[in-house]
Amino acid sequence: MTTEQKYTEEKILWVKHHSPKHITFAITRPESYRFAAGQFSRLGFPEGGGFIWRAYSVTSAEYADTLEFFVILIEGGAMSEHFANVQAGDTILLDKTAQGFFLPERFPDGNDLIMLSTGSGIAPFLSILQQPEIWQRFDTLALAHSVSHNADLIFNQQIAELAEHPLVGEYVNKLRFVPITTRETDGEHLHFRLPESLKNSSLAEKMGLSFNKERSRFMICGNPDMVQDTFKTLLEQGFAMHRNRIPGQIMMENGF
Repeated sequence: MTTEQKYTEEKILWVKHHSPKHITFAITRPESYRFAAGQFSRLGFPEGGGFIWRAYSVTSAEYADTLEFFVILIEGGAMSEHFANVQAGDTILLDKTAQGFFLPERFPDGNDLIMLSTGSGIAPFLSILQQPEIWQRFDTLALAHSVSHNADLIFNQQIAELAEHPLVGEYVNKLRFVPITTRETDGEHLHFRLPESLKNSSLAEKMGLSFNKERSRFMICGNPDMVQDTFKTLLEQGFAMHRNRIPGQIMMENGF
């Protein structure tokens, strides 16, 4: 298969700059494009006679007509330079095949789905939260989004609006959303890093849950240091990595 056959050229429909470094955008979705909530797409641009590709988790629902993404721009990042200048009407390359195994349906059991994220690691969970079957399966969907400052919590309103969502709004009483700010303190948010909030039980208390092996299923996504530190903390608390042949309580993925 040639490179040309592996991707399609899509149009950027809209771009929203939430801050100098946070952007969300949507692109056209080919009718043949399929993905499962939690998977990522490979997006690319032509560069220097070749191409530059990066993986980004889809934030839109499996059934949406468009594909939406969240990008945190990194100073000096090759891909960030492209995204900093994109506008509606520009084109972008989309690999035809979605990828990834960060899928809540891989858990064979459990009652409480606990989603732990930092920064852009919230992206797959935004898609998962729009899937009715996930809400129907679990008793509780608990999401923690840990960022540095209050201004980085750009999805609070979108999450609040799930109450009006035509497909999942009726289940929103199952949601426990906990925003966390680690460099800005106030009386509203937790301020511990995720591993610390697990160790001191402040996260479980804020979510109104008791974390245990029978009920709790953890999905971790974000910067690699957080993912490893949080994973280690959960291992120390008696939880285990989920594997297809040996079911456990933890799945993790570095944020794209």
